[in-house]
Amino acid sequence: MPCGARVVDCGAKAIGGLEAGRLLAEVCLAGLGQVQLFRGREKLWPGASIAVSTDQPLLACMASQYAGWQVSVGKYFAMGSGPMRIAAYQEPILKELFQRETSTVAVGVLETSSLPTDEVCLDIAQQCEAPASAIVLLVARTKSLAGNVQVVARSVETALHKLHAIGFDLKRVISGFGTSPLPPPATSDLGAIGRTNDSILYGGEVTLWVSGDDESLLQTGPKVPSCSSQAFGEPFAAIFEAAGRDFYQIDSSLFSPAVITFVNVESGHSHRFGEVRPDILARSFNS
Repeated sequence: MPCGARVVDCGAKAIGGLEAGRLLAEVCLAGLGQVQLFRGREKLWPGASIAVSTDQPLLACMASQYAGWQVSVGKYFAMGSGPMRIAAYQEPILKELFQRETSTVAVGVLETSSLPTDEVCLDIAQQCEAPASAIVLLVARTKSLAGNVQVVARSVETALHKLHAIGFDLKRVISGFGTSPLPPPATSDLGAIGRTNDSILYGGEVTLWVSGDDESLLQTGPKVPSCSSQAFGEPFAAIFEAAGRDFYQIDSSLFSPAVITFVNVESGHSHRFGEVRPDILARSFNS
């Protein structure tokens, strides 16, 4: 860009691909996690699935991967994630959980259909307190193949965000592993939002290795999976339409993986909660 920032098109105007999406997802995790593609379970969804693992879940998912930065400059809008968030330090959740980090380099991921302008890059650089020449922004729209991969790779992050919302101490989480089926690319970004949400809500399975007592896990567990929400049971596109296409009108307890398993590293006990719904995935992915 004229200001010196670098913009990498992974799936906005460029076609992108599976590997672009896999690397994009690892950038979202600030390099603190691994993302892989594997053959999914036939009874859940016969296509590919995405697996994500991290031994630094709090930093990888909450300080970086969570798309909590609404990048809005003039008419430009994108959902921002990646390690640039902790440098900008604008979001309440970051101030609650972390200290601000300073860096001479800021890398971020933008979920949007259009590439950022020079003005957008300069604004991000200013908020990150880094020179514009040190800004690297990777861009993919939701309906692109790369965009699909990076969104579906958020199963662990979604579980952690839900746990934080219900008051669970995230410092107890030592490691995380999650899988979600990769949906067919939709013909529109709105359709892709529906399918990628359904992938996690009805097909996402997350295992968290945690410390502490079992009693609190048994009390917390039923509140975590998406089936704890009254909105559970319909494809996300239908839920979104019923809410007037307003995310804030949707029961926030819906946004969680279908299944959560806690493995207590101190007691050796495991506790599983939730259910996958291949019937709803089939309705969503074939619509």
